[in-house]
Amino acid sequence: MFETFAALAEPNRFRIVELLRAGPRPVSDIGERLHLNQPQVSKHLKVLKEAGLVDVQPKAQQRLYELKAQPLRELHEWLERYRQLWDARFDAMDELLEELQHKEKGHGRKPRQ
Repeated sequence: MFETFAALAEPNRFRIVELLRAGPRPVSDIGERLHLNQPQVSKHLKVLKEAGLVDVQPKAQQRLYELKAQPLRELHEWLERYRQLWDARFDAMDELLEELQHKEKGHGRKPRQ
């Protein structure tokens, strides 16, 4: 999990992952779309590959890079646990606010503006 976060923390690598969501792409296309030169793209793709986020498939003279689903699924599952925790906390806060507003109305106070 740490490798996934570390790899995605760099903005250009995050942008590459976002671009690859649409499907496999060669290094040259990634560079053109993100305005990066080939050595930069290759360096970022190497880090993403080492983190297990992308895979490479040779096709004629090109190498196509594509996302690997498993690390992203694992990240989603990990984040989902925290989303559930925060949703529960926000629900509890909403209930408390409703209770306070109800009490305020019951005592004839005007709500603060």
